[in-house]
Amino acid sequence: MRLLWRSLGSLCCAALLVSGCAQPDIARPQTPGGSAWAGRMALAVEGDARQSFSAFFILEGSTDHGNLRLSTPLGTVLAELVWSAEGAVLTSSQGDRRASSLDALLAEALGSPVPVEALFAWLHGEALQVAGWQADLSQLSAGRLQAVREAPPPRSTLRLVLDR
Repeated sequence: MRLLWRSLGSLCCAALLVSGCAQPDIARPQTPGGSAWAGRMALAVEGDARQSFSAFFILEGSTDHGNLRLSTPLGTVLAELVWSAEGAVLTSSQGDRRASSLDALLAEALGSPVPVEALFAWLHGEALQVAGWQADLSQLSAGRLQAVREAPPPRSTLRLVLDR
């Protein structure tokens, strides 16, 4: 009997460990009048104050209006950006921050500027040119996008892996 209880205890511990490693089920959202993407995002910024950021993301809408939610692998929301013609709001553990520019709030949330208009174009497979940025869309059909900013320094690399 003691062996049975130990076996069941070991099985429960193993199940808890495996479930702790599971990724949240992020369904591909549907946004009326806009587009939607979900997956993983990583941003690495080189230089003296080298930094990196990675999160699961859900991006919905367009450059005119939409939202971007960033979360941990366990589903905890790190930040959410919502924007429209009236402005943009960043909600995080530090509270709400409002601005007239989505680009400024996105840079604050990610730690480096990211060209929002170009990001939407790249996700649609359009090779929109942006000063200082070079996007690699060659793996987009496989759900991967990479964009590198060389100028102005420091160099930044944005990688997206889209859920299929």
